[in-house]
Amino acid sequence: MPESYVPRIIYLLQNSGFSFLQGALYTLVLALISTFIGCVIGFLIGILQTIPIRKKDPAVKRGLLRVMRAVLTAYVEIFRGTPMIVQAMFIYYGLAILLSKPLDVWPAAILIVSINTGAYMAETVRGGIISIPDGQVEGAKSIGMSHWQTMRFIILPQALRNILPQIGNNLIINIKDTSVLFVIGVTELFSRGKSVAGAYYVYFETFTIIMVMYFIMTFTCSRLLRVWEKKIGGPQSYELATKDQLTLTSGMYTNPKMVEDN
Repeated sequence: MPESYVPRIIYLLQNSGFSFLQGALYTLVLALISTFIGCVIGFLIGILQTIPIRKKDPAVKRGLLRVMRAVLTAYVEIFRGTPMIVQAMFIYYGLAILLSKPLDVWPAAILIVSINTGAYMAETVRGGIISIPDGQVEGAKSIGMSHWQTMRFIILPQALRNILPQIGNNLIINIKDTSVLFVIGVTELFSRGKSVAGAYYVYFETFTIIMVMYFIMTFTCSRLLRVWEKKIGGPQSYELATKDQLTLTSGMYTNPKMVEDN
């Protein structure tokens, strides 16, 4: 083992570089899958929480909606108010007791990160839906669209654009927070780094490598999401409609040739 800082880093990369890369790959895959599932959970909860409760609705429907909202609110508050490392221990070992058998580590890890992300995304989606002007909802109802149709075709496309930065933020958080899953045996980047540091008794250099790899992953995802955000946002400048175009779209267009023929 070399004596100085940089040669030690080179030595570790030469001898354990594959282990670092494999851990980074596991971290990235786990974060991407869990963020996607968490976003789906968040969108479903956000839609359900915004279903209006009207006085003219049947009492059974109003009761079910209130119970559903209470359950979803409890889920969101519990998973937003407790650390992921505690959730990992509780869910992993709790499910093992309930099922009377040990769980596979990776499905359990995906479940833990997904439901944690879903709790945060639920509030984000709810805020994105509420931010859309009420006039658009009223306009959709006036043409006979149901709540689900209004959400699908009018509200959610606009809400997605508004909350896209938060989706990217959750992905970056998940890339970093998967490091806590070493407590249930997930061999992601942090866990691989601990093993390498323990094998060589070189901690500062090992965690320098890990820190740089985490930064590369988060920075790359941040840039890619920024590009996607700009693409969804459309061009910065728009061409103004001309008088002829406005006349055509309003249904008042008259073909000059037809007028001359008449």
